[in-house]
Amino acid sequence: MVATAKNTKRTARREQRRQQLINATMKCIARKGMSSTTLGDVASEAGLSQGIVNLHFKSKDNLLAETLRYLADEYKAQFNKAYEKSGPSAADKLRALIELDLRPSICDRRKVAVWFAFWGEVQSRPVYRKICDERDQYYDDTIESLADEIIADGAYTGVTAESVAMVLTSMTNGLWLSCLISPATFERHKAMDALLEYLSGIFPKHFSK
Repeated sequence: MVATAKNTKRTARREQRRQQLINATMKCIARKGMSSTTLGDVASEAGLSQGIVNLHFKSKDNLLAETLRYLADEYKAQFNKAYEKSGPSAADKLRALIELDLRPSICDRRKVAVWFAFWGEVQSRPVYRKICDERDQYYDDTIESLADEIIADGAYTGVTAESVAMVLTSMTNGLWLSCLISPATFERHKAMDALLEYLSGIFPKHFSK
């Protein structure tokens, strides 16, 4: 039993160190960019030795991939939570999900900077592309399913669930970019109004401006 307690404590400490290093990596990427971030930078930001970084991740490539995976997993967890805690209708759930994308915990300049840094590398990094594609596909599938329900319920014509998902993704990415490059003028409530204006235009029976 004593050995088990020690192993549990050791595992918890290991996970704490890994998370500490991932958080430090995000801060460094947001501040310096991906290519300029070194393992030494991450170690310094985390207040740990570079040897600890090497022990946990072996290489910068591994550390970056795990950082992106953490971001994707964190987003998916909040996405699922918002979906489950929303109202019962498809419109309730769709609204909850677009609101999520503008929450400070998601639409955060540091996190957005890191997302854009990774998106800029997906063409040359298959592992990044795989992680991002899985996240995007999960998002698109969920949004399309909700849009399908709304279209059927409202007997809407001239719009497809696929186009709704594509437009919402494009709008959200654009709003995240505005948050990143124009923080002084970016206003979350106006961003939400823009999304609702789009939805009210195509689904007037389910959304109001």
